[in-house]
Amino acid sequence: MRATFMYGAGDVRVEEVPDPQIVEPTDAVVRVTLACVCGSDLHPYRSTPASATGTPMGHEFLGVVEQVGSAVTNLKPGDFVVSPFAVSDNTCPFCREGFHTSCQHGGWYGAGGIGGAQAEKVRVPQADGTLVALPGDVDEALLPSLLTLSDVYLTGYHAAHMGRVEPGKTVTVIGDGAVGLSAVLASKQLGAEQIILMGRHTDRTDLGVTFGATHVVPECGEAGVAKVLELTGGEGSHVVLEAVGHMPAYEQAFRVVRPGGVISRVGVPQYEDAPVGFGSLFGKNATLNGGPAPVRAYIEDAIPQVLSGQIAPGRVFDAEVTLDDIAEAYRLMDSRRALKVLVRP
Repeated sequence: MRATFMYGAGDVRVEEVPDPQIVEPTDAVVRVTLACVCGSDLHPYRSTPASATGTPMGHEFLGVVEQVGSAVTNLKPGDFVVSPFAVSDNTCPFCREGFHTSCQHGGWYGAGGIGGAQAEKVRVPQADGTLVALPGDVDEALLPSLLTLSDVYLTGYHAAHMGRVEPGKTVTVIGDGAVGLSAVLASKQLGAEQIILMGRHTDRTDLGVTFGATHVVPECGEAGVAKVLELTGGEGSHVVLEAVGHMPAYEQAFRVVRPGGVISRVGVPQYEDAPVGFGSLFGKNATLNGGPAPVRAYIEDAIPQVLSGQIAPGRVFDAEVTLDDIAEAYRLMDSRRALKVLVRP
């Protein structure tokens, strides 16, 4: 079968590898029918040192179950499934508390001996806990939106959920990538009164307005902070959803959050040290939270929203490639010529 590997910054290759096999009785093998490139894939694309050993890529997919291990009881060959981007058993204490990305028996696609999902097939450990069955007769037009439930939309939802977005709240979303736009859509679903989207790419912020943004702030830095404060009567935002992961975005977040407000981060942070003292969080009594989205906790509630047409998060996809052309998908997203790219194996 064909699978995608990254050998260094900008070096994405599709190679022939053996088909995945059942290793543990809790495994399943899934034939991938739809995958995509994630914004978080661009971090290694821009910075991975050159290596003779490629890293498997991809963690978002829909597919059809081909094989199941002897301990798998909830799935059977032929089932159409969506997979969260992280593997989990859905039964450990952390899973039961809603934090499946900290599962005691979990893992990540592309790491620890688990293949990547930008491939024709993938082995899924903890299949009963990880995979969620979908109706077999889904309208093909809904497939991109269902694919967003593997990561991007529910990562945006996680940001809003952890930020305690609710009716009457003002929300500022930092970042006009697919996750930021998903956070706008989720904030609208949760009833936010004012949604300020900070982003400078008009084609993206226009979609953000369609998703529910009430204001767009293209300025960044001092000018961006001043504009958000102006829009909030000088008080700042109840909730700030940071969907970028770089220090300037974090600095904008703590400058526009109002006293007693919440900053919720889902952009994968490209730093370990950040201000938390009097001038950033402490002086405002601000809360900082967020992290890798436990999409498995939300996915079963979101599926009916997609199937009913209540939400259409698949609109974040604006390009499509075959698996053989996936290197072009990375180039399109890295150059911001595409927001998010579908991949058909």
